[in-house]
Amino acid sequence: MEGALLTWWLVLCSAAAANIVVWTWSARRILFRTPSWPRDQLSTRRRLLLLSAGYVAGCAFRSLLPMVDVERMCLHHTWLSQIAVGRTVATIAELCFAMQWALLLREGGTVCKPAYFASRLIVPLIAVAELFSWGAVITSNYLLHAIENSLWTVAAVLALCGFLSLRRNAAAATARFLNAASICAGTYILFMATVDVPMYLSRWQQSGAAGDGSLPIAEGLRTLFSQCNVVHDWNAWREDIPWLTLYFTVAVWISIALAHAPSLKPTRKSPPR
Repeated sequence: MEGALLTWWLVLCSAAAANIVVWTWSARRILFRTPSWPRDQLSTRRRLLLLSAGYVAGCAFRSLLPMVDVERMCLHHTWLSQIAVGRTVATIAELCFAMQWALLLREGGTVCKPAYFASRLIVPLIAVAELFSWGAVITSNYLLHAIENSLWTVAAVLALCGFLSLRRNAAAATARFLNAASICAGTYILFMATVDVPMYLSRWQQSGAAGDGSLPIAEGLRTLFSQCNVVHDWNAWREDIPWLTLYFTVAVWISIALAHAPSLKPTRKSPPR
């Protein structure tokens, strides 16, 4: 491995190491100090921190051993370089990330129906998305990946609606957080709708034009537990590098930051909406 691909991998490894350091700093601040937070808020922040640990660890693993599941493609020949291993790590990490957002929205959803509604739906939606992801990986059917990422987009729309619904009765610090969260959610929705989902639909159409392209289930399961194909060609990775890079950097920073979010409980009492 050399050139641009090596540089990209080293950037991912450096980011993974930095993310672990930042998470450790967050843990010391939240777990071993006494913040001026109410007991219930502190309890929620600690749960957010532990869920963040799952996401940080999962992304660090996948930064060290990047894989592209459907193509059975990876950067390194190791005993852990199996698609089943990488997909399992990703599933656990992504569910942790979804649970973080649900926990935060539930905190503000006690008097706000849109936030409460979103908090109850996000994790089940992502669980279904993970099933579609596994189906895509087993069968090599890109349409299932497009459905998976569409469900992630729907979850982000729900979260955005929840954030906006809480904005009305929020204190200044909470309002700033909700504004930032809304911008992140909106940017994510735009990226998924214009880049990620169309990419998988395009691959599905190309595989259909070249033939069925789907693996029999038995063959797909067998290759999940086989050594993936080591590929050091930049062009083979080029289309996946943007989302992988954002996934292992920006998304991790957001996950860590969520443990430091201000309380989403409204400061002014209002009837449930």
